[in-house]
Amino acid sequence: LGMFSGLKFLVPWGHVAAKAWGHSEGHPVLCLHGWLDNANTFDKLIPLLPRGCYYVAMDFSGHGLSSHRPAGCPYHFLDYVTDVRRVAAALQWRRFTLIGHSMGNFSYSCCFIPPQFCFLYPEMVDKLILLESLGFLLAPEDTEAWLKSKRRVIDRLLSLEAKQQTPKARSPEAALQRLLEANTHLTAEGGAILLQRGATETPAG
Repeated sequence: LGMFSGLKFLVPWGHVAAKAWGHSEGHPVLCLHGWLDNANTFDKLIPLLPRGCYYVAMDFSGHGLSSHRPAGCPYHFLDYVTDVRRVAAALQWRRFTLIGHSMGNFSYSCCFIPPQFCFLYPEMVDKLILLESLGFLLAPEDTEAWLKSKRRVIDRLLSLEAKQQTPKARSPEAALQRLLEANTHLTAEGGAILLQRGATETPAG
């Protein structure tokens, strides 16, 4: 397990980078680093772990060799959880083991990402291994509402991205009609005013 291979997973703002050890048919294990860290944090550990597994250590967005999010976009903990979901989907992993590491900076949510993923997608994780981490703390009365709302956000986002299509070109009249159908409170005059700035003219429409 001393040798690794580099991986890249496409995301809307670029790519998420990762490195993998072992054979892809082995038991899947996803390794998550801590704040201001990267996938190399596992270089010394992975060769000591059991063979027969396929270890993938990813760089979170803005870390290691992964693309940064667009300028002005914050790095929220749920975005990192979504990164994990994206990588699992790209690898076509339905169930896997999670190893999470944190440097102990508990003021930052990075140390809570692996437990949060398990909480949101328990059917996808067979084992959770935490190194230098407190785990995910949530008040019992908040559990159900948090679970439903956060999982819905991630699932809807990935579903919309999967359906992403090239925008349709319409005539100005058809574009106005579409806008009015979607916004029944608009008048035709108001819709035309919005389209002046809200639509881009191309040779096709």
